[in-house]
Amino acid sequence: MVSRQGAEELRLVRPGEQSNQSVPAINDPRSLAIEVTEASIHYPLGAFARGSLKENLFRLLGHRSNIQRPAYVDALRHISFSISHGERVALVGRNGSGKSSLLRALGGIYPLRSGTIRVVGQIGTLLDIALGFESEATGRENIYYRAMAMGYSRRRIREVEQAIIDFAELGDFIDLPVRTYSAGMYVRLGFAISTQFAPDILLIDEVFGAGDADFAKKALARMEGIVARAGIMVIATHDLALVQRACTRVIWLDRGEIVRDGHPEIVVPQVLNAIQSEA
Repeated sequence: MVSRQGAEELRLVRPGEQSNQSVPAINDPRSLAIEVTEASIHYPLGAFARGSLKENLFRLLGHRSNIQRPAYVDALRHISFSISHGERVALVGRNGSGKSSLLRALGGIYPLRSGTIRVVGQIGTLLDIALGFESEATGRENIYYRAMAMGYSRRRIREVEQAIIDFAELGDFIDLPVRTYSAGMYVRLGFAISTQFAPDILLIDEVFGAGDADFAKKALARMEGIVARAGIMVIATHDLALVQRACTRVIWLDRGEIVRDGHPEIVVPQVLNAIQSEA
């Protein structure tokens, strides 16, 4: 659901709703905000919930299993928090803790089972490196595909096309099909496109996983530039060194719930202690 409040633009996601609609940037950066209230997401288990082939055969023969299988798995459980302009927030936690699900809910991609998410400002996402890329098209063509999917006109894209190419450092590969690209080249091109337009709110999921050290340094500088212009950054990552260097706040998730929410100097050591105790 997209509605207007005064001179600002906001998106309110309610249970069962999802939206990829872009929202125009607002004039007053102090109004930028994310507010999550009792948000829950669950995924249906589908075929897994119906049991194995062996169990299904036994069921046809009249045998009934006493095992009760869940119909869904909880990805987020009644999450509540708020983020203000200028914050750089890291989502940390083990695989399956709910980091990526939360990012996609903030971006309006995943619907909520319950609760609400209120976002004020224009969102830019880097959640799936291959999202919007056509494998047989060239890197240059994919600049247009992805940027147009983000809501920008061909004229606007032409104005920044060379800047994107220069930042991605792909050289002559820019005119080759992206199916020939390495994972690192995908990262550089996807990041260059997604951050060229300086959104108010930037959502990132493990962008540095396939990038080299030099690119990671340059990408971090660009993200800091976006936030310095009174934006918001939310990044899901396992890189705790990056968290301490680039973020002002950490939300530690486990099994879809918030374990800790605070400054990196406080939360990161607690996360490291938890990791060491599980080793």
